[in-house]
Amino acid sequence: MPVSEGTAVHLNGVTRELQDAQRADLRWHALWTNSHCEQLVNDQLRARGFNPFLPKINVWSRRGGQRHIVSVPLFSGYLFLRHASMDKATHIELCKARGLVRVLGGGWDRDDAIPDGEIDAIQKALDTTIPVAPYPYLREGRRVRIIAGPLTDVEGILVRTKLTKGLVVLRVDMLQRSAAVEVDYTLVRPV
Repeated sequence: MPVSEGTAVHLNGVTRELQDAQRADLRWHALWTNSHCEQLVNDQLRARGFNPFLPKINVWSRRGGQRHIVSVPLFSGYLFLRHASMDKATHIELCKARGLVRVLGGGWDRDDAIPDGEIDAIQKALDTTIPVAPYPYLREGRRVRIIAGPLTDVEGILVRTKLTKGLVVLRVDMLQRSAAVEVDYTLVRPV
């Protein structure tokens, strides 16, 4: 018996609701790697069906007397994993990855996750053409929200450097690491 068009829409709506519920269960976890093993761990986890995120930036490097642009991790020694609950089997599977030191947080029985907004801000900054650079982690400073431009609604800490330009520092608290983005000072508002 053929399925009517109305039923297909209803089924499609149910499918969308299930996908939205599954996305809501996903949480960001920080993974600490051995020195220079971020890409190795990222590739292994991706091959095992996990969803890792390794933020990278392009920097100048001098090799053989010539300058080259190379891609390096934004947070040296760390990458992120978007995954549902961290159960014991998942934790053990993650720890099998060569080059992984450990999953940050309290362990598999204490699910410490990074807030979505922190990782979303990093992803959004990397998706723009605005230069992003590592920046010292700041505890003090003014928390701001960018109100216009490609980084609209991104929140961070403002470090004023010039009259019309400023640095917005995007923090990942669990890692105690930050990245800085230069923005027009007039496009930020206190949170």
